[in-house]
Amino acid sequence: MGNEQQSRMVTIQQAVDAMRQSNLLNDTFVSIALEDVKACQYVLRKILDSEDLEVIEAKGQCRLLNLTSKDSVLDVLAEDGTGRLMNLEIQRRDTVDHARRTRYYGSMLDKSSLEKGLNYDQLPDVYIIYISETDIWEIGEAVSSVKKTLGKAAISYDDGRHVIYVNAAVDDGTEVAKMMKYFKTADPDDMSQGELSDRVRYLKQEKGGYESMSEISEWLIGKGIEIGIEQGIEQGRRNQAKELAIKMYRTGSAPEYIAELLDTSVKQVEEWVGLVTA
Repeated sequence: MGNEQQSRMVTIQQAVDAMRQSNLLNDTFVSIALEDVKACQYVLRKILDSEDLEVIEAKGQCRLLNLTSKDSVLDVLAEDGTGRLMNLEIQRRDTVDHARRTRYYGSMLDKSSLEKGLNYDQLPDVYIIYISETDIWEIGEAVSSVKKTLGKAAISYDDGRHVIYVNAAVDDGTEVAKMMKYFKTADPDDMSQGELSDRVRYLKQEKGGYESMSEISEWLIGKGIEIGIEQGIEQGRRNQAKELAIKMYRTGSAPEYIAELLDTSVKQVEEWVGLVTA
């Protein structure tokens, strides 16, 4: 085995170890965990309070291509048996316009789901589920749904797009709040969350989960994501982080995804890659 191959194997091992220490508020780990249909279904049933919801497909780090503006990378995109699309996003920072961000993701889903020649009434219902570490709207609820109304009579206005905010900071005694506590630990010995716990335990402790994590780690490394970058930033290795951010952006990674991996702000990444000026 050559030195380069051996070094790569060590790096993959380091990546697996790092992800096995992550919780479900890490967008990379949650993307891997919720690619499992049963685990994703469990989470969506809790958040949407719908025990009969049936997920038929779930994808992590799903890229939506856009020819005229930047692409979107969704943390998790799921589809249920009725054709509804459900996007789960993890947000760990308060430096973005949350409302407009959900608007953007919703518009991208609309564009990607309406084939040319179809009528607008054939657009599927879309759910944007925005999960945050903090109570970003400061209303003290674990789950808050955006309600749309029309006129003084406040007539319900349903355009098929539903935005739901979930936060891990508020314990209001609900089942979702209990699940958010689990999100913050992702303890493989905690089996309180059904299929979600099964999936986390599999990824963190079982051989098959190790192999799955290794495959994902190899993919990340192939995209230029090096283990140790976060520590490098902490030690002042700003130039190295900037070079990696530019490399990842040129290969198609979204600024939000790069910022999460490099533990910096989206604005900083956008400055590095030339989208905005300092």
